[in-house]
Parts: sequence; structure tokens; C-alpha cells
Amino acid sequence: MGRGDRIARGEPMTTTAHRPSESAAFAPGIDGLLDWAVGYRPDEDGEAAAQVRYLLLDHAANALGGLTAESSRLVRRYAAGRAGGIPAPGGHSLLEEYAAFVAGVSAHALESDDTHQASSSHPGSAVFPAVLALATAEGSSFEEAVAAGVVGYEVMARIGMTATVQGQYDRGFHPTGTTGVFGAAAAASRLLGLDAAAMRSALGISLSLAAGSMAFLVDGAWTKRLHPGWAAHGGLLAARLAAEGFAGPRDPICGPDGYLHSYSDTPAGDDAAERLTDGLGVAPLAIDRTSIKAHACCRYKQAPIDAVLDLVAEHDIAPEQVARIRVGVLEAGWNIIAAPEADKRRPVSIVDAQFSMPFGAAVAALHRSAGTRQYTPAVIASPEVAALMDRVECYRSDDLDAMFPERWPAEVVIELRDGGSVSRRVDYPKGDPENPLTLPELQAKFRDLTAGVVTPSGQAQVIEAAAALGEGVTPSAFTTLLGSGAILEAAAAEIG
Repeated sequence: MGRGDRIARGEPMTTTAHRPSESAAFAPGIDGLLDWAVGYRPDEDGEAAAQVRYLLLDHAANALGGLTAESSRLVRRYAAGRAGGIPAPGGHSLLEEYAAFVAGVSAHALESDDTHQASSSHPGSAVFPAVLALATAEGSSFEEAVAAGVVGYEVMARIGMTATVQGQYDRGFHPTGTTGVFGAAAAASRLLGLDAAAMRSALGISLSLAAGSMAFLVDGAWTKRLHPGWAAHGGLLAARLAAEGFAGPRDPICGPDGYLHSYSDTPAGDDAAERLTDGLGVAPLAIDRTSIKAHACCRYKQAPIDAVLDLVAEHDIAPEQVARIRVGVLEAGWNIIAAPEADKRRPVSIVDAQFSMPFGAAVAALHRSAGTRQYTPAVIASPEVAALMDRVECYRSDDLDAMFPERWPAEVVIELRDGGSVSRRVDYPKGDPENPLTLPELQAKFRDLTAGVVTPSGQAQVIEAAAALGEGVTPSAFTTLLGSGAILEAAAAEIG
């Protein structure tokens, strides 16, 4: 039974990845990566197509659900003046790069988009907007879109893994923004049918477009939401320029002044080229190692929230029984969700709350949920939440760090006022490939994120269309549906 059958039956996804048809080793570095990207063909059993359908439904949930965020409204208002022929979420038809820009920004607004763990990036919000916009413009088949999506995820993830998560963070860069443009460019290059030489230029051009600062953490700015949209926009620009013959540098990743040199504190080293293509064509593909979020917040908070939810449900713990919640946090996420402690215990904005571990633990214990309904100004200002945040204490753990970035584990201890305590360690949070959302669970997530944004009939249409991609529904038809004002509730279509 293949993955497509398992998804249709609502069973969990397996962790055995589909393989590219070729199995030969690839040359190290950019040459091997390009050879693979140009030559990749989806498997014949349809597992790649099934995975893309699955992830596209998650992307649709985020792109549509994020429309009512004020940041998304402003971006849509700005982009409305760039009219064109590609439907964008929100009901406007725009130039292809702006349709992708709008979709990417909206898809990142709720902090509920997919995550490739080993590269700490959100490929769906950077790659899929570019794929859908360009596939619509070019009239591409779903099979072509599948190949483009797989290639985009792989290129984005491999660059991020080679640069290392911490190496990029230490330079102040957000990997989704900086590696996302390469993924979008590679995907767009596949859809345009570029050869290896032209795709090389597309990636080379992307190096000069890579951007994304972690400075948003300081004051709850909206710029993080901008990153995947700008990456999708830049990737389309890079591929279109390369198709015209515009030349980019030959080795934009491992070469002198390439990505590794400029965007990471991890030295490129003599083995950088080998690391870039290690296992390519044999190892599980990045698109199969991508997690879907069960909670509307930073990926580093997912496992801790799972642990809190499990404990309060299993032991029926009321908030007034809690003396302290101790949360083991990964070192890579410490400055993102745990420090400075005073700021994390008093989030002011929704962005602050999305990146506050004390807030996540508090709402999980109080509300027994950590979805979009918890990440609101009213909940953030709640005295009950503030009181419980003061009882959340984060700590580092060498044992947890030893598993990162292949796993993003957490451990939680809830100390009770009667002197007792309960604890839980979570190695694979809900949504990981090892602990996936079933299709019914993903459909429930779609309905939850788009409630009040998409009409009930519109929700049903999107769910049905995602399942029928390649089987009667084209990428263009799916893009048109996501960009249709007819599926939106009236308030969601307003841009002010």
C-alpha cells in the first residue's frame, strides 16, 4: 500500500521516503546538486504526488487563514496595484511574482506553516507560492508541479543544512528568508525547463536576493512574515532572468563569497561541497522529512506544548494546582523563545506571543489548546495567563541538544502545589514525520485556521480540490480557487 492509499484512508504518513528514480552518486557541490535538480523525476507509485497534495492542503490552510492578519491586509493593499493574470489569496489577480509574494506573506502570518527540521526552515511558504503562481502562468501539469516542489524543498533544505542552523542564527539570519529564495528559484527553474547551466545562474542570482533578519524578535515586528513571500518573489525573478540569459556566479553556495561564507558562521571548509550533496539521490528527500505544525506558534515550542497538553489532560491538572512549569528548551531556540526571560514572560504583540515559551506553556495549561484562538490580544493581556507565565521556567538540556537538529525534542515537568510533580519528554511532536497528522486531522486543521475567513462551502471546495490535484484538478485551477473572492467570508476580502 503506497502513501497515496494511506492518506486516502486517513492513516499516518510513513517515515520511509520515496526515492528519486536515479540512484547513482552525484558529484559534490553545486554541480551535483544541479544535475540532480534537472534530472529528478517523481516516482511511479505516486508517493511524491501524494506528499505534495498533503503539504499543499497545509499551505492552503495557512495562506487563506493568514489573510485577516493586519500584515497580510497591508501587503495585499500594496500588491493590488500590481495587477496581472495570476489569482492570489484574497481575491486579486496580480503579476506572478506579486501573487507569490502575497501568498507567501499570508502563509507565514499564523506561524503554523510547515518546517524542515534539519535546516530550521519553512519551505512550503517560500516554494509553493512560486510553484503555484508560475505553474498557473505557464499552464504546467500537476506532475511538473510535483517535480518542481520536490526540487525546491530539496535545494532549500540542503543549503540550510550545509550552512547549519546555528551558523545562520549566529549571523542574525532567518533561514527561511535566506535559503527560501534558492528553493523558489530552483522550483521555478524546473517549471521553466531550464538546463543545469541556466539553473546555475538562477541560483547565482538568488545569492544577491537572499534576505531575512532575525531582528523581528526584539520588538514583535512583522518582518518575519515578509521573508517567505519575498523569497518566492525573488526566486521567480531569478529564474525568469536566468531564462533570458542573465548570468549569475558559478558557485553561489560553496564558492568564494558564496552563501556559506556570507550567511553563516560555520566555515565552508574543504568538505562543504561534499556536505551539500551527501546522500543525494539515496537519502530520504527533504519533502518527506518536513513537519506540519499542530500549534500556531514557533516550531521550537511545538514539542513543549505537546508535553504540557498531554500532562494536564492525563492528570486533569487545573491551573490553580500548578506551582511551576519547567520546560527544557533546545539551545538553538533559547534566544528565540526563552530569552530575555522578562520579555518572554510579558509578550505585548501576537508576534511576541508566538515566540514566547512561557506564553505557550501557560495557554496550554489554562486553555488546553495553543491554536490561533489563543494568539489574540485579549488572551495575551489576560491576567490569568500573566500569572501562570510567571510560573514557567525554561532551562537548557545537553540531552535534548544532542538530538538536534534531526529531532526537536522537549521535556516538561509540572510541579504541583501539593508537592507532587509529573513529567513528560516528547521526542517527536505531533506533525513530525514520525508522529504525523492524518489526513482527517489535517483537514480539521484547515477548517480551524480558515474558520471565519473561508465560507463552509469554500472550505469543502479547497479540501476536495487538493485531493483531486492531478486527477482532474490542475495547478492553475487550484491557484484560481485559492485566489477566488467567492470562497471568502466578506470580512476576509477587505483590505481597507
